[in-house]
Amino acid sequence: MLISETTALTGCAYGFPVRGGGPWWEGFDGYLPGRLLRLAASGRLIVISGIYVPSRVRRQNQDRAWNLARRLQRRLLTDHGAAVAVTLVNRSDHRTVEALRSWGWRYIEGDTPRTSPLGPFRVLVLDT
Repeated sequence: MLISETTALTGCAYGFPVRGGGPWWEGFDGYLPGRLLRLAASGRLIVISGIYVPSRVRRQNQDRAWNLARRLQRRLLTDHGAAVAVTLVNRSDHRTVEALRSWGWRYIEGDTPRTSPLGPFRVLVLDT
């Protein structure tokens, strides 16, 4: 977990590296292509389960490298030596998907707004 603060909490992000098996894969079943599974087996994949920043960060300077959300997520990848991060987002949570995509996340291979796999979640990927 990373915490960003000045005189008060300004944001935080939580993520953890994953290997080939374990309970953390619940929800990812059938979503991850072989390339990402191989990265997990080698310890170079991290799951980011939450990025919490003030609402203005969702709307302002989203594409800037110094954006707080971007810095937090990049730091998680760097600190864990990960090549790729993945996250699950509820399929109906369009605002979160939009915010994550503005911070550099992309749809997983084969998933577009028109051709997304069935299920309650959408998987997003962030490369280093």
